[in-house]
Amino acid sequence: MSETLLSLSGIGRSFGALKAVDDVTLDVPTGARHALIGPNGAGKSTLFKLITGALPVTAGTVALAGSDITRLSEHQRAQRGISQTLQHSSLFLTQTVLQNVLLAAQRQHRTRHSLVPRRQAAAVDRARALLTDVGLEHRAGTPVATLSHGERRQVEVAVALACEPRLLLLDEPAAGMSPAESSRLVGLLQSLPRSVTLVIVEHDLDVVFALADTVTVLHLGRVLLTGTADEVRTSAAVQEAYLGPGREALFLDGSGPAHLEVS
Repeated sequence: MSETLLSLSGIGRSFGALKAVDDVTLDVPTGARHALIGPNGAGKSTLFKLITGALPVTAGTVALAGSDITRLSEHQRAQRGISQTLQHSSLFLTQTVLQNVLLAAQRQHRTRHSLVPRRQAAAVDRARALLTDVGLEHRAGTPVATLSHGERRQVEVAVALACEPRLLLLDEPAAGMSPAESSRLVGLLQSLPRSVTLVIVEHDLDVVFALADTVTVLHLGRVLLTGTADEVRTSAAVQEAYLGPGREALFLDGSGPAHLEVS
Protein backbone atom coordinates (compact mmCIF):
# COMPACT_ATOMS: atom_id res chain seq x y z
CA MET A 1 0.00 0.00 0.00
CA SER A 2 1.31 3.45 -0.91
CA GLU A 3 2.19 5.88 1.84
CA THR A 4 0.01 8.91 2.33
CA LEU A 5 1.57 12.02 0.81
CA LEU A 6 -1.16 14.61 1.47
CA SER A 7 -3.40 14.36 4.51
CA LEU A 8 -6.21 16.78 5.29
CA SER A 9 -7.86 16.42 8.69
CA GLY A 10 -11.00 18.37 9.52
CA ILE A 11 -10.02 21.22 7.21
CA GLY A 12 -12.26 24.26 7.33
CA ARG A 13 -12.32 27.80 5.99
CA SER A 14 -14.93 30.36 6.89
CA PHE A 15 -15.57 33.80 5.47
CA GLY A 16 -17.70 35.36 8.18
CA ALA A 17 -20.77 33.16 8.55
CA LEU A 18 -20.06 31.35 5.27
CA LYS A 19 -18.29 28.00 5.53
CA ALA A 20 -16.60 27.68 2.13
CA VAL A 21 -14.82 24.48 3.22
CA ASP A 22 -16.33 22.51 6.08
CA ASP A 23 -14.64 19.64 7.93
CA VAL A 24 -12.88 18.10 4.93
CA THR A 25 -10.84 15.00 5.73
CA LEU A 26 -8.94 13.37 2.89
CA ASP A 27 -5.83 11.25 2.34
CA VAL A 28 -3.98 11.19 -1.00
CA PRO A 29 -1.41 8.39 -1.41
CA THR A 30 1.95 8.93 -3.04
CA GLY A 31 1.65 8.49 -6.81
CA ALA A 32 -2.13 8.98 -6.89
CA ARG A 33 -4.11 10.72 -9.62
CA HIS A 34 -6.84 12.27 -7.50
CA ALA A 35 -9.60 14.54 -8.83
CA LEU A 36 -11.81 17.01 -6.98
CA ILE A 37 -15.13 17.70 -8.64
CA GLY A 38 -18.39 19.32 -7.64
CA PRO A 39 -20.94 21.91 -8.69
CA ASN A 40 -20.34 25.62 -8.58
CA GLY A 41 -19.67 26.85 -5.06
CA ALA A 42 -18.64 23.43 -3.78
CA GLY A 43 -15.37 24.77 -2.36
CA LYS A 44 -12.91 23.16 -4.76
CA SER A 45 -10.72 26.19 -5.49
CA THR A 46 -10.80 27.29 -1.85
CA LEU A 47 -9.62 23.84 -0.80
CA PHE A 48 -6.73 24.10 -3.26
CA LYS A 49 -5.71 27.41 -1.69
CA LEU A 50 -5.77 25.82 1.76
CA ILE A 51 -3.45 23.06 0.51
CA THR A 52 -0.98 25.47 -1.09
CA GLY A 53 -1.07 27.98 1.75
CA ALA A 54 -2.52 30.79 -0.35
CA LEU A 55 -5.28 30.91 2.30
CA PRO A 56 -4.93 29.99 5.99
CA VAL A 57 -7.26 27.39 7.43
CA THR A 58 -9.71 28.31 10.16
CA ALA A 59 -9.91 24.70 11.33
CA GLY A 60 -8.05 21.44 10.90
CA THR A 61 -4.57 20.42 9.81
CA VAL A 62 -2.68 19.91 6.56
CA ALA A 63 0.16 17.37 6.48
CA LEU A 64 2.65 16.52 3.75
CA ALA A 65 4.47 13.19 4.00
CA GLY A 66 3.58 13.02 7.68
CA SER A 67 4.79 16.54 8.55
CA ASP A 68 2.32 19.19 9.72
CA ILE A 69 2.51 22.12 7.29
CA THR A 70 -0.66 23.88 8.42
CA ARG A 71 1.15 27.04 9.57
CA LEU A 72 3.73 27.16 6.79
CA SER A 73 3.59 29.90 4.15
CA GLU A 74 2.87 29.26 0.49
CA HIS A 75 6.58 29.70 -0.27
CA GLN A 76 7.61 27.28 2.47
CA ARG A 77 5.17 24.68 1.19
CA ALA A 78 6.55 25.08 -2.33
CA GLN A 79 10.03 24.43 -0.95
CA ARG A 80 8.70 21.18 0.52
CA GLY A 81 7.48 19.98 -2.86
CA ILE A 82 4.04 21.45 -3.55
CA SER A 83 3.67 22.97 -7.01
CA GLN A 84 0.61 24.15 -8.90
CA THR A 85 -0.84 25.38 -12.15
CA LEU A 86 -3.50 28.07 -11.90
CA GLN A 87 -6.83 28.71 -13.60
CA HIS A 88 -5.39 31.86 -15.13
CA SER A 89 -1.99 31.83 -16.78
CA SER A 90 0.94 33.27 -14.84
CA LEU A 91 3.44 32.93 -17.69
CA PHE A 92 5.66 35.74 -18.98
CA LEU A 93 4.03 36.31 -22.36
CA THR A 94 6.83 38.33 -23.97
CA GLN A 95 9.47 35.75 -23.10
CA THR A 96 10.08 32.54 -24.94
CA VAL A 97 8.86 29.12 -23.91
CA LEU A 98 12.40 28.12 -22.90
CA GLN A 99 12.92 31.30 -20.88
CA ASN A 100 9.76 30.69 -18.87
CA VAL A 101 10.77 27.16 -17.95
CA LEU A 102 14.39 28.19 -17.39
CA LEU A 103 13.37 30.83 -14.85
CA ALA A 104 11.50 28.20 -12.85
CA ALA A 105 14.43 25.76 -13.04
CA GLN A 106 16.85 28.49 -11.93
CA ARG A 107 14.64 29.50 -9.02
CA GLN A 108 14.43 25.91 -7.88
CA HIS A 109 18.22 25.55 -7.81
CA ARG A 110 18.93 29.19 -6.89
CA THR A 111 21.12 29.74 -9.95
CA ARG A 112 19.34 32.79 -11.34
CA HIS A 113 22.26 35.11 -10.58
CA SER A 114 24.96 32.50 -10.76
CA LEU A 115 27.98 33.24 -12.93
CA VAL A 116 29.11 29.61 -12.90
CA PRO A 117 28.74 28.41 -16.51
CA ARG A 118 28.30 24.80 -15.47
CA ARG A 119 25.26 25.66 -13.36
CA GLN A 120 23.77 27.78 -16.11
CA ALA A 121 24.25 24.99 -18.62
CA ALA A 122 22.65 22.46 -16.24
CA ALA A 123 19.61 24.70 -15.82
CA VAL A 124 19.23 25.07 -19.60
CA ASP A 125 19.53 21.31 -20.07
CA ARG A 126 16.89 20.74 -17.40
CA ALA A 127 14.51 23.23 -19.02
CA ARG A 128 14.96 21.69 -22.48
CA ALA A 129 14.37 18.20 -21.08
CA LEU A 130 11.09 19.36 -19.53
CA LEU A 131 9.98 20.87 -22.83
CA THR A 132 10.67 17.52 -24.47
CA ASP A 133 8.61 15.81 -21.76
CA VAL A 134 5.59 18.03 -22.48
CA GLY A 135 6.05 17.87 -26.26
CA LEU A 136 7.12 21.46 -26.83
CA GLU A 137 10.81 21.13 -27.60
CA HIS A 138 10.14 22.50 -31.10
CA ARG A 139 8.62 25.63 -29.54
CA ALA A 140 11.53 26.48 -27.22
CA GLY A 141 12.37 29.77 -28.94
CA THR A 142 8.77 30.86 -29.50
CA PRO A 143 7.33 33.78 -27.48
CA VAL A 144 4.59 32.51 -25.19
CA ALA A 145 2.20 35.20 -26.45
CA THR A 146 2.04 33.49 -29.86
CA LEU A 147 1.15 30.03 -28.53
CA SER A 148 -2.30 28.48 -28.62
CA HIS A 149 -4.23 28.17 -25.38
CA GLY A 150 -3.47 24.45 -25.17
CA GLU A 151 0.25 25.01 -25.72
CA ARG A 152 0.34 27.59 -22.95
CA ARG A 153 -1.17 25.02 -20.62
CA GLN A 154 1.61 22.63 -21.62
CA VAL A 155 4.18 25.30 -20.78
CA GLU A 156 2.54 25.79 -17.38
CA VAL A 157 2.91 22.08 -16.65
CA ALA A 158 6.60 22.26 -17.62
CA VAL A 159 7.07 25.30 -15.36
CA ALA A 160 5.40 23.47 -12.47
CA LEU A 161 7.54 20.37 -13.05
CA ALA A 162 10.68 22.53 -13.07
CA CYS A 163 10.03 23.05 -9.36
CA GLU A 164 10.53 19.29 -8.91
CA PRO A 165 7.27 18.73 -7.03
CA ARG A 166 6.21 15.76 -5.01
CA LEU A 167 2.63 17.06 -5.19
CA LEU A 168 1.33 18.82 -8.31
CA LEU A 169 -2.01 20.62 -8.05
CA LEU A 170 -3.76 21.36 -11.32
CA ASP A 171 -6.58 23.89 -11.16
CA GLU A 172 -8.86 23.49 -14.20
CA PRO A 173 -6.00 22.65 -16.60
CA ALA A 174 -8.38 21.88 -19.50
CA ALA A 175 -10.41 25.10 -19.17
CA GLY A 176 -10.92 26.68 -22.58
CA MET A 177 -9.34 23.80 -24.46
CA SER A 178 -10.73 22.16 -27.57
CA PRO A 179 -11.42 18.40 -27.37
CA ALA A 180 -8.17 17.73 -29.25
CA GLU A 181 -6.17 19.90 -26.85
CA SER A 182 -7.83 18.24 -23.86
CA SER A 183 -6.90 14.83 -25.23
CA ARG A 184 -3.25 15.90 -25.59
CA LEU A 185 -3.28 17.24 -22.04
CA VAL A 186 -4.62 13.96 -20.67
CA GLY A 187 -1.89 12.07 -22.53
CA LEU A 188 0.75 14.40 -21.09
CA LEU A 189 -0.49 14.01 -17.53
CA GLN A 190 -0.81 10.23 -17.91
CA SER A 191 2.83 10.11 -18.96
CA LEU A 192 4.13 11.79 -15.79
CA PRO A 193 6.06 9.52 -13.43
CA ARG A 194 4.28 8.25 -10.33
CA SER A 195 6.91 10.04 -8.24
CA VAL A 196 4.72 13.08 -8.92
CA THR A 197 1.35 12.88 -7.17
CA LEU A 198 -1.45 14.72 -8.97
CA VAL A 199 -4.51 16.39 -7.50
CA ILE A 200 -6.72 17.97 -10.15
CA VAL A 201 -9.74 20.26 -10.03
CA GLU A 202 -11.50 20.00 -13.36
CA HIS A 203 -14.96 20.71 -14.74
CA ASP A 204 -14.56 18.59 -17.86
CA LEU A 205 -15.66 15.19 -16.62
CA ASP A 206 -14.21 13.40 -19.64
CA VAL A 207 -10.77 14.60 -18.51
CA VAL A 208 -11.48 13.64 -14.90
CA PHE A 209 -12.52 10.06 -15.64
CA ALA A 210 -9.74 9.52 -18.19
CA LEU A 211 -7.09 10.57 -15.70
CA ALA A 212 -8.14 10.03 -12.10
CA ASP A 213 -7.97 6.76 -10.21
CA THR A 214 -9.82 8.33 -7.27
CA VAL A 215 -12.44 11.07 -7.32
CA THR A 216 -13.67 13.21 -4.43
CA VAL A 217 -16.98 15.00 -4.90
CA LEU A 218 -17.42 18.21 -2.90
CA HIS A 219 -20.82 19.75 -2.24
CA LEU A 220 -21.46 22.88 -0.17
CA GLY A 221 -17.93 22.74 1.16
CA ARG A 222 -18.10 19.17 2.42
CA VAL A 223 -17.01 15.79 1.06
CA LEU A 224 -20.03 14.11 -0.47
CA LEU A 225 -18.21 11.01 -1.75
CA THR A 226 -14.71 9.71 -2.35
CA GLY A 227 -14.42 6.67 -4.57
CA THR A 228 -13.56 5.22 -7.93
CA ALA A 229 -14.89 6.64 -11.18
CA ASP A 230 -17.54 3.89 -11.31
CA GLU A 231 -18.69 4.63 -7.76
CA VAL A 232 -19.05 8.31 -8.61
CA ARG A 233 -20.89 7.58 -11.86
CA THR A 234 -23.46 5.40 -10.14
CA SER A 235 -24.01 7.57 -7.06
CA ALA A 236 -27.52 8.98 -6.77
CA ALA A 237 -26.23 11.55 -4.29
CA VAL A 238 -23.72 12.86 -6.85
CA GLN A 239 -26.39 13.04 -9.53
CA GLU A 240 -28.62 15.04 -7.24
CA ALA A 241 -25.81 17.37 -6.12
CA TYR A 242 -25.05 18.29 -9.71
CA LEU A 243 -28.50 18.33 -11.24
CA GLY A 244 -31.10 18.20 -8.49
CA PRO A 245 -33.70 15.45 -8.05
CA GLY A 246 -35.67 14.27 -11.04
CA ARG A 247 -33.30 15.72 -13.64
CA GLU A 248 -31.74 13.86 -16.57
CA ALA A 249 -28.74 11.63 -15.96
CA LEU A 250 -25.37 13.30 -15.52
CA PHE A 251 -23.61 10.41 -17.24
CA LEU A 252 -24.63 8.72 -20.44
CA ASP A 253 -24.29 5.21 -19.07
CA GLY A 254 -22.30 3.17 -16.62
CA SER A 255 -19.30 2.84 -18.90
CA GLY A 256 -18.49 6.42 -19.75
CA PRO A 257 -19.25 10.02 -18.77
CA ALA A 258 -21.18 12.57 -20.72
CA HIS A 259 -19.05 15.40 -22.00
CA LEU A 260 -20.30 17.98 -19.57
CA GLU A 261 -18.73 21.04 -18.07
CA VAL A 262 -20.08 22.52 -14.87
CA SER A 263 -18.93 25.73 -13.25
